[in-house]
Amino acid sequence: MSGHSKWSSIKHKKGAADAKRGKLFSKLSRAIIVAAKEGGPDPLANLALQNAIEKARSYSMPKDNIERAITKGSGADAEASSFESVVYEGYGSEGVAVLVEALTDNRNRTASEVRHLFSKHGGNLGATGAVAWQFERCGVVLVSEEGVDEDALVLAAAEAGADDVELDGSTYQVTSAPEELSVVREALEGAGFSVESAELSMVPKTTVSISDESKAKQVVRLVEGLEDLDDVQEVYANFDIPERILEAVAS
Repeated sequence: MSGHSKWSSIKHKKGAADAKRGKLFSKLSRAIIVAAKEGGPDPLANLALQNAIEKARSYSMPKDNIERAITKGSGADAEASSFESVVYEGYGSEGVAVLVEALTDNRNRTASEVRHLFSKHGGNLGATGAVAWQFERCGVVLVSEEGVDEDALVLAAAEAGADDVELDGSTYQVTSAPEELSVVREALEGAGFSVESAELSMVPKTTVSISDESKAKQVVRLVEGLEDLDDVQEVYANFDIPERILEAVAS
């Protein structure tokens, strides 16, 4: 999955350095608010909240912001009660499966925006269940390759309960069951490894290879456009684009 997980690393670095960090933090806060509303304010008893907090930490969201979002979600806050989770499924150029997770207070608006982007970038929005079967929810921890002893990383990951460790370019991708994400991250950090990000992800079971740069650009523009929508929390796609093309497109 070289072209897929490489995109995860590029996306995280772009997000961390994004000039629109306020927009990113707003999305992270929204996820925490809804998770706390639906499952309670204790991360130890609320896996969704635990994972939302893990992701916020990955993007260096201040602790005060995280705690404020938890408080909003666990109280009678109007912002928390207005949002609902919606998933959109469709296909991009070259038959790439695309899964979009959103938190919205207006289904019609969000559906219209998502449909427009699929159409604009050579794709089409599908029915519920059209592509979800092609993905598996996992905990994913990205670790920088620099200075890493692979055997030591594999051992530490296995002892923490991870399922797999895969080198992708300059980044190791450590996957685990969703409920083990926090444990794996803490274990790797405790063992001295540099964690770039830790979050839940929908990992594709198979990928679609794209070697044509114009087609790759069309797919990446669709994903980036969807990610930029205010209501969209996550976008997953099963493309496999060569690293050199992916970096050229992303730049």
